[in-house]
Amino acid sequence: MKKDVQLKRVISLPFLIFYGVGTIVGGGFYALLGEVVGAAGFFTPIALMLATLIALFSALSYAELSSRYPVSAGEAYYVKQAFSSSSLSFMVGWLVIFTGVVSTATLTVAMAGFLSELLHLSHTIYVIGVVLLMTLVAIWGIKESVWFATIVTVIEVGGLFFIIYIASDGFLSLQENYEALVPPMTLEVWQGILIGIFLIFYAFIGFEDMVNIAQEVKDVKRTLPIAIISSISITFVLYLLVSVIAIFSMDLEIFANSKAPLAEIAKQNGHLSYLIVWSIGILAGLNGALVQIVMASRVLYGISQKREKMEIFTRVNAKTQTPIYATIVIALIVLLLALQFDLVFLAKTTSTIILVLFILINLALIKIKTRDGNHDGYTISIWLPILGLLSSLTILVFHMMHLF
Repeated sequence: MKKDVQLKRVISLPFLIFYGVGTIVGGGFYALLGEVVGAAGFFTPIALMLATLIALFSALSYAELSSRYPVSAGEAYYVKQAFSSSSLSFMVGWLVIFTGVVSTATLTVAMAGFLSELLHLSHTIYVIGVVLLMTLVAIWGIKESVWFATIVTVIEVGGLFFIIYIASDGFLSLQENYEALVPPMTLEVWQGILIGIFLIFYAFIGFEDMVNIAQEVKDVKRTLPIAIISSISITFVLYLLVSVIAIFSMDLEIFANSKAPLAEIAKQNGHLSYLIVWSIGILAGLNGALVQIVMASRVLYGISQKREKMEIFTRVNAKTQTPIYATIVIALIVLLLALQFDLVFLAKTTSTIILVLFILINLALIKIKTRDGNHDGYTISIWLPILGLLSSLTILVFHMMHLF
């Protein structure tokens, strides 16, 4: 190994958009939509649209910051530039790593649940198998990881279109019962919607991971903002169509209690359709887990630079050109979490950390824009990070109140 081996700029705009869509769709939507429907019921599309809006405000802040500072360990660097605090920056770096780790553990548990639907083996066996497979791909190389993510993204997005096609009768029910989507102004209903927002919010995380492979992106100052906005827009449209179909074509109680809810929709079209969507759900989860492992290892690589005690995590393998030690440590932590906690707890934990990060990132952009003004790259109005800050804070406070 050679310490001076550098990360390669090999990722173009189309691949980065695929990478972003694949990260966002991942296994989160395939596994968690049932939980969201259980909380929000017929108002799931409302929860989805509000969650998208909250995510979009922060996505736009990430887009500007990635144009200003196109580096790995993005969030940690943004906070350092805003507040000139190395300790706060280091803490944010670890929050990002922990987000990736907990999110990967969430997807791993979801995949174990998917697999157990057909073959009742030990949960531990499935967890170890998923983590091992994704770690090996992540170590293999960033180009190979992105190629894998691209191929699986095409498949998982195709799976969502397949569900839309086979359950399209749900749109006929929508035309006849569209008023069912309008929530009454009652506390109980809106409490369910807010819980749904918090849960579905997990299925939108991933766009922020894109900034952490900035040093491997071609023409990064132009490519990253376009890819972030494109990825979240594509994902929203797909999510909205599938969620509408789900609530108008399924028994909501059966759907909410399924470990593989989207495959449950396909089951109405026969066992073969069920197996197709089930298999795609597995691939989606593997893809999401892979992207999170890659992201977390790159952040660990980034925050370890210029820190002597963490020097081992900055070593890039001369052959694979990936940070192997950083990747292995991330995988081991994922394994421990996935063996200890359930799907909903891990998803809620991930969403909580992400909301804290979004609050800090929006604050950072507000501070930078107030101090430095606009720059010659991608720029947004200062009102957008303010809205991102307030909306993220509102959902986080609601969640904390709901817990206690």
